[in-house]
Amino acid sequence: MFTRCSKLSIFTYIYISVLDYTCTWDIYLHRSNCALFPTLQDSGRVAENPVSIRSNCSCREVSMGTRRVLVTGCSSGIGMAVAVRLAKEKGFKVVATMRDLEKRGPLERVAGDTLNRSLEIRQLDACCEDSIRECVDSLQDRQVDVLVSNAGVGMIGPLECQSMSDMQGLFDTNFFGLVRLVKEVLPDMKRRRSGHIVVMSSIMGIQGLLFNDVYSASKFAVEGFCESLAVQAMKFSVKMTLVEPGPVGTEFERKVYEDAEKMDLAGVDEETARIFREIYLPYSRKVFNSLAQTPEEIAEQTLQLITAKEPPFRHQTNRVYMPMTALKHADPTGRLPLDTFYKLLFKHDSLFTASLGLLRMLQKRAGKSSK
Repeated sequence: MFTRCSKLSIFTYIYISVLDYTCTWDIYLHRSNCALFPTLQDSGRVAENPVSIRSNCSCREVSMGTRRVLVTGCSSGIGMAVAVRLAKEKGFKVVATMRDLEKRGPLERVAGDTLNRSLEIRQLDACCEDSIRECVDSLQDRQVDVLVSNAGVGMIGPLECQSMSDMQGLFDTNFFGLVRLVKEVLPDMKRRRSGHIVVMSSIMGIQGLLFNDVYSASKFAVEGFCESLAVQAMKFSVKMTLVEPGPVGTEFERKVYEDAEKMDLAGVDEETARIFREIYLPYSRKVFNSLAQTPEEIAEQTLQLITAKEPPFRHQTNRVYMPMTALKHADPTGRLPLDTFYKLLFKHDSLFTASLGLLRMLQKRAGKSSK
């Protein structure tokens, strides 16, 4: 099939078809009786923007009384936004954790009157089993109703520039940090036959991207771990959800790219160094400036997932990325996404820029329809 037409044309067609994506996705959710957004049926019509809608209809909420939520990586970014958003929502007691309590200042400021009322700050290092156990043991009855595993680190650049110790450190946080947390809280959830494990993954846990080799690998590991474990968890009525953002405007992201700008490329061949500096970094800035979500957007969607009666296993927070991730499943040989991204980067940069313009338009359209 794919030998008879240009893969680039297929990619262009997919993005053009996205112009009508909002409508068709809403119709799909309506027809499939999606449990995450049951309010789509309340008025007998399709909602305008199910991904960002938040209904006042109590039928969508889980009537379980107050639930304790343990959130990791709350010193900044998504973790901070999720902790504060949940603390402001009736029915939650949030334990916001971070590795270094010296960095608690920003969280205390944005927490406002929720601090020490519905939000408490505790120390937890996802890279240390003793630290995790000590934190969980300090909670009454060791009860964690919802775990939001968010702590993570980033890494971009040519593989030749990454040391093995740095790569192992990244996996220790992004993957094994999650494993340690789940090992600590899952047995209690299984015993109580209730609980929800929410994991901040990434679009790069679905589709690998240029110069994100190690970071993407860590998120692929996260996705495989959760997908395997979710089947067992279901038997004990424990829910698992992978939250998959694209670019998010946080200090975490900014620091990763600042470090990349200063990266020593002396050990890299000239052509790879040129691709990284002259193609990848400028393109990444364009993508970030065009498509980045705010931590608050991710937090709002995370709240919707946690309060859903039947949350999905996977949830992409930025639906304009869905056609890109769909490329991976459109061709079982795996050639379609590889050839498409190769051509966009190295042969048709004008089409890449045009695609970003289209995606920007879709972002604005989605934002207007949610108001």
